[in-house]
Amino acid sequence: MKEDIPYKIYLSEEEMPTQWYNVRADMKKKPEPLLNPQTGKPFTHAELEPIFCKELVAQELDDQTKWFDIPEEVLNFYKMFRPSPLVHAKFLEKALDTPAKIFYKFEGNNTSGSHKLNSAIAQAYYAKKQGLKGVTTETGAGQWGTALSMACQHFGLDLKVYMVKCSYEQKPFRREVIRTFGASIVPSPSDTTEVGRKILAEHPGTTGSLGCAISEAVEAAVNNEGYRYELGSVLNQVLLHQTIIGLETQKALQKYNIKPDILIACTGGGSNLGGFATPFLGEMLRGEANYKIIGAEPASCPSFTRGKFAYDYCDTGMICPLAKMYTVGSQFIPSASHAGGLRFHGMSPVLSELYHQGLFEARAYEQTAIFEAAEIFARAEGTLPAPESSHAIRAAIDEALKCKETGEEKVIVFNLSGTGYFDLYAYKAFNDGTMGDYVPTDEEINTALERLPKI
Repeated sequence: MKEDIPYKIYLSEEEMPTQWYNVRADMKKKPEPLLNPQTGKPFTHAELEPIFCKELVAQELDDQTKWFDIPEEVLNFYKMFRPSPLVHAKFLEKALDTPAKIFYKFEGNNTSGSHKLNSAIAQAYYAKKQGLKGVTTETGAGQWGTALSMACQHFGLDLKVYMVKCSYEQKPFRREVIRTFGASIVPSPSDTTEVGRKILAEHPGTTGSLGCAISEAVEAAVNNEGYRYELGSVLNQVLLHQTIIGLETQKALQKYNIKPDILIACTGGGSNLGGFATPFLGEMLRGEANYKIIGAEPASCPSFTRGKFAYDYCDTGMICPLAKMYTVGSQFIPSASHAGGLRFHGMSPVLSELYHQGLFEARAYEQTAIFEAAEIFARAEGTLPAPESSHAIRAAIDEALKCKETGEEKVIVFNLSGTGYFDLYAYKAFNDGTMGDYVPTDEEINTALERLPKI
């Protein structure tokens, strides 16, 4: 490692990647295909195209093409906020008194405040190219809805957002950003869709989940001519677009001859961990390198650490494709915690397969522990992190403190996927001492898992 590492490592525009990386091309054991819940057979292009944009379907089902060119229109938009900096967390190292070297990739330097814009602008571009009128989507903490509202405004598309009800109530400022960029927004589950009314009847007073919001958004898309559904995480196409994060990180590390030992990202549906880590996992699959990779998830929705690797519905309404993934069950409704968007019951099929193969590990954290880490980070580095990102911070701090105990000078790199300036009600609860921790019981998870489809 060079000694003259600046506090922030920037790539030039010319150094920015011009292709997305598809890790499935390097996987000998591919993820299992999405299944049509009506037929039980793998989805075809024709069956998925009424739901997703045509070119996104092609990306979703392609497990052979390693590199996809980033369209010029998308690259030009990226240049408003990319390349994003790789920051040497010198002040955090000092605060922890650790010999470890800590770096973080900062993805919050845009109005949406998170990494979600990387895929949102790509998906909006393909919708516009197809000549669509608009799109529908779900959002948890609001980062994805915010990002897609920005992207749709850029391309002149209508957007209908179904926001998880507890987030809609907890994060009023983020929903106002969504409205400012011209999108309509509904708390989910709602009485505006058939599946929403069904969920409300079965779960009166529910605070909602991403699975509920997905069901409503898909129904709204297929029932409105000229609309398609766009998803902010989980699916292959999303992980593909998000690899701009990991690819930039690789280039920045190489620029200063920094060799990481540990790589960390939070994980709810997979866009964070997938985008950040799959370029490095590709190196491992090709036998070029070896890393310790950690996915940090909330204990309130522990799909990796307590879920089952099985086919499950991608939504609570059980109308979406079946995916082979780690899941706590599509009928599992997480607590109305402040863990933000990490409320999806399942996990990316790509990451699930890689995790099943033992290529990385997962840890679950209770929310007070992640806010403690957020506070340490904010006071040291001067940036208020999103609750989601703070799961990765917690894992990074734990690893750095292990280095303090052993005296090892390991290099830790994590993805700071977004900022927490729209999450101040959560910070208030933490500062007031009113924040609690909720961990689902085995009975709660098993009850949801009992309703897994029989495949």
